[in-house]
Amino acid sequence: MRETERRLARLSVVPGALAAIVITHEHSDHIGGAFKFADRHGIPVWLTHGTLASLSDGRASAVDSQKLKIIDSHTRYQLGDLEIQPYPVPHDAREPVQYVFSNGSQRLGVLTDAGSLTEHVIGMLDACDALVLECNHDLEMLARSTYPLSVQQRISGRLGHLDNAMAASLLSRIDVSRLQHIVAAHLSEQNNQPQLATSALAEALGCSASWVGVAEQATGFDWRTIV
Repeated sequence: MRETERRLARLSVVPGALAAIVITHEHSDHIGGAFKFADRHGIPVWLTHGTLASLSDGRASAVDSQKLKIIDSHTRYQLGDLEIQPYPVPHDAREPVQYVFSNGSQRLGVLTDAGSLTEHVIGMLDACDALVLECNHDLEMLARSTYPLSVQQRISGRLGHLDNAMAASLLSRIDVSRLQHIVAAHLSEQNNQPQLATSALAEALGCSASWVGVAEQATGFDWRTIV
């Protein structure tokens, strides 16, 4: 909770200004303090039934049941002026989703924690104005790492995480003519380097690597404006 509050403060946001927390899946690096944070600040939490059902440790009970909002992984919903479209992704979780956010004219696509690209994923991210895109690892760095083979296979497997080349291949399969921003996200500290991720995405887009942003482990990234 303290880390979330610190990062929000860096962006000049107070927790009480948040209208909702949207959950992608149950892995602890994604929901560590989400429910206690939501309870402390009275924020509704939106998540799939499968994600909620997977939380056998009772973490979700920290939130008033009236503030737990169950979503269908294919059905869009409205939060204030934002339309939120969840979409299922191949990952080793109970019912994982990612999201496309829209205000009716601009679209922000978010994709992390997906081991492979399905036609549905590709279709969901077509013609976005901005993308936050997983570049978890470099395959050669992962193969040379000290990770056990079983962990390497999980990371690079169909239900694992996108590597730099796979993320770049997504860009070659979607309409990027409207793209104003792209941010490489979920980079492994051990198995990737920012310059490898930005170079891979830049080559696919035909742009300078300096145009591609990176979500840093410690600080995330700053506000960006979609026009």
